Formats: sequence, structure tokens, C-alpha cells
Amino acid sequence: MTPLRQQMIDAMVLRGMAQRTQQAYLSVVAQLAKHDHCSPDRLDAAANLRTRTLLMTAYAGGLRVSEVCALRVTDIDSAPDRMCIRVTAGKGGKDRYTLLSPSLLEALRIYWRICKPRLWLFPRVTDTAQSFDICSAQRAYYRARERAGITKTGGIHTLRHAFATHLLEAGVDLSTLAKLLGHNHLSTTQRYLHLARPGTLAQDSPLDLLRRL
Repeated sequence: MTPLRQQMIDAMVLRGMAQRTQQAYLSVVAQLAKHDHCSPDRLDAAANLRTRTLLMTAYAGGLRVSEVCALRVTDIDSAPDRMCIRVTAGKGGKDRYTLLSPSLLEALRIYWRICKPRLWLFPRVTDTAQSFDICSAQRAYYRARERAGITKTGGIHTLRHAFATHLLEAGVDLSTLAKLLGHNHLSTTQRYLHLARPGTLAQDSPLDLLRRL
């Protein structure tokens, strides 16, 4: 057994994941490594730091593309007693809060020190007074997907689906997940149930598990 595989198992055991869930994650990562002919810790496919951080944020917070593009620097609340991302005027014009994982916070701090965003967390390159363009975010996702060798169809919204599915697999209840996603009705959130493998309750963003690989 490789050290990297053991690290992944240890991280899942610490989170109380069921044996079947552990085997599923190990199988997917093994297939990914086989496909790309390299270790999983070498699969960074985003073109640059800003793109990588934007995609990480979309996944780690379960955000719609319009929401991640519209984030302001002040929407990141890193106070130890809160640790959340504020989503302002999401779908339906409603505000909500979603997870800010320690792993994402670390990535955002590195990004901020290098790129120095002021108003918008992800401003446009050509005009920093405007937020990142939604179409540009989609294109960035497609480029990253192609570079990673992922052949399944789907746009950047796939990251939001993955967020929901992975939290359900970790045992997060539907009511909590619906609030994180900004769903008005549980029936909308229930669509993810057929994709998830039940495990045990977790409090962290799914990005934290991936970060420990």
C-alpha cells in the first residue's frame, strides 16, 4: 500500500466513513490515476491560480456559477466562530450562508496575497471593477476538465452536484443540505439521493477530504 493511499484511508476513517464509502472513493481515485498515468497528488489541471481558486470555491461551497462569479471579498467570513461564505441575492434573490472549509480558506488566502482582489473576489482581468464573467468561468471549467482528461459531459454546475452528492454520502441531512444549496423545497434536494452512498455524519466541506489525499 502506498503512503498516499494510506493517508486517504486514515482521513476517511477519522471521519467515520462506512467501509463501502471508503472503497468507492478509493476506486474512483485509482481509476483517475490509471487514466492519467500519474499520482493523484499531481492532477492540478486549472490554467492559473485564479481559475483554480474559483473552481475550488464553486465546489467547496456548492455554489452556482453566477454566485461564485458575484462573490465579493467581504463575503468571506473567516471568524473562527462563523467560518462561512455569504451568498448575496442567490437564485430567487435570496441571501444564504454556505460552508467555508479550512482548506478553502487556506487557498483563498494564498490567492489573495498573490492577486490582491479588492472588491470582487474574482474580478475580470480586463476590468477589475467588474465581476468575473459567467461565460468565462464556464470556459475555464471546460478547459480544466479537458486537461484533466475527464470525458463525462456537463458544465461547471457539475461541481455543485458533486458538492451535494458528497455531503449526502457523508451523512448530512437533507434539510441542512437544502439550506446550504439555497433550495426552497426539499423535493429539489432529494434528486441527489439516488446518486449518494450513505455514510456517517460529517461537518466539513467535501473539499477537506480531497485536500488530505
